[in-house]
Amino acid sequence: MTAAQHTPPIVESGRPQEAGTACHRWIWHGEEDTQRFAQRLAAQPGLRDAYVTLHGDLGAGKTTLVRHWLRALGVQGRIKSPTYAVVEPHEAPGLAIWHFDFYRFDDPREWEDAGFRDIFASPGLKLAEWPEKAAALTPVADIALHIEAIDEIQRQVSLSAGTPVGRAVIQALQA
Repeated sequence: MTAAQHTPPIVESGRPQEAGTACHRWIWHGEEDTQRFAQRLAAQPGLRDAYVTLHGDLGAGKTTLVRHWLRALGVQGRIKSPTYAVVEPHEAPGLAIWHFDFYRFDDPREWEDAGFRDIFASPGLKLAEWPEKAAALTPVADIALHIEAIDEIQRQVSLSAGTPVGRAVIQALQA
């Protein structure tokens, strides 16, 4: 599947990228690399209470990465895409996880009505696809993960940190 351009954000953030942000790039040569990377992410204790944004065009592999990541964390059962529900909660041993997909998010009032403020204030891992659609309402991401399709199989992946937690995770992944 070829990645496709996405629609522009409904809600934009004027928040500048934090100076001195840690960043690292990888090339995934297939889904096995995606799975291995997800296992490495799952092994990072700093991500247990983190907010991670996932960026990339349609078909880039964001949801595939999340599914591998959730499996590596121990999530059992069906892992649905939150495209229509906006958020899907998951439980792993000792860990609450929320997987957001803001692709169809178009009304900031929905944020309060859906209880997203409470979710972001609670402990647990928050993963957000299409975060730019709700950027003015979300906290600064600990890690922004960008996936770019090189071809049908390969992906270029970059991680950038927006917080000290994110910087420590990226440093651990580089080791």
